[in-house]
Amino acid sequence: MSSLPWFSFVLLVLLLLALDLGVFNRTPRRVHARAALRATGFWVLLALAWNVCLGLMYQHHWLGVGERVGSRLSGYEAALQFFSAYLVEESLSIDNLFVMALVFRYFAVPEQYQHRVLFFGILGALVFRGIFIGAGLAFINRFAWAVYVFGALLVYTALRMLVTKDEDMQPERNPFLRTARRLFPITDDYHGDRFFVRIAGRLAATPLCLALVFIEASDIVFAVDSVPAVFGVTRDPFIAFTSNVCAILGLRALYFALAAVMNSFRHIKFSLVLVLGFVGLKMLLTHYLPIDNGLSLLVILSLLAAGVVASLVSKPTIATTDDTSVPSPEQPLEAYMQSEIEKPAPGSVSARVSTPTSTPEKSH
Repeated sequence: MSSLPWFSFVLLVLLLLALDLGVFNRTPRRVHARAALRATGFWVLLALAWNVCLGLMYQHHWLGVGERVGSRLSGYEAALQFFSAYLVEESLSIDNLFVMALVFRYFAVPEQYQHRVLFFGILGALVFRGIFIGAGLAFINRFAWAVYVFGALLVYTALRMLVTKDEDMQPERNPFLRTARRLFPITDDYHGDRFFVRIAGRLAATPLCLALVFIEASDIVFAVDSVPAVFGVTRDPFIAFTSNVCAILGLRALYFALAAVMNSFRHIKFSLVLVLGFVGLKMLLTHYLPIDNGLSLLVILSLLAAGVVASLVSKPTIATTDDTSVPSPEQPLEAYMQSEIEKPAPGSVSARVSTPTSTPEKSH
């Protein structure tokens, strides 16, 4: 395949991102649930449109796509692989959305600046995903046994998610955050939507920058699971990369729509465990019991649908203690999520953000 399809796709993505930040969200503002739902629908429709376009490209070999001897895919197979990979990546990103909410709560990021953090966070995620996908596919192509390593990793991750409970996030222990503190002094308060400011002639990072660093670091951790999962669906680098990009592009809107549409999907995590386990087993059995892509898509859709249905029909959990509060039937989830995001964490960076001083902290 020539570099033209890659260049064209990346150029299209950069154009969309430029329009997003430079035109539609040029002024910092709060993203309301209704606008977030419309934006989510737009990104999903855009991904489906690309899915159709991708199928036609592989079917008719536009721009030299799918012409590599020994690995040719029909348009139907390419479209099926893309949609399956997109669905896997989008579903595995749900946990990442909750991490974003916790990061914003920890650093007390004002609502009007959250979109800017997510924009640059996702821009960095696109770069890291491209690197991970390229390195992972090169590893698999070089060493045939690598597919079993990735399969075992997914099964292990699924089992770990099944037996462990969610723990409180502790950003102060994150190595990326520690490195940032050593490199730059940190201001106590926010300076608009700026990541860096100069105070007394010295460059200092703002808490907004810390939130961005932690979101980037968390995405790298999530990529360890999601990238191998995509390899369980497709080995085509163009399909793997474009499916990841299309899923990631919609994460910002999906995050802001979360409070409006996620009606306590408490059982979706179990569905994600089963999806990871299924894809891992598919990779482990790839040379012994190959599973058709159409059947794989059906299984993934069924597992996700089962988690959604089980969450909808189950009774909401009532708050038990002040520290582990969850939404009650009388409390709208949107209000609960907003209160959780804005609630300052005792002893955290959030407490310092609210102070009126702007003197840089000393690097730790």
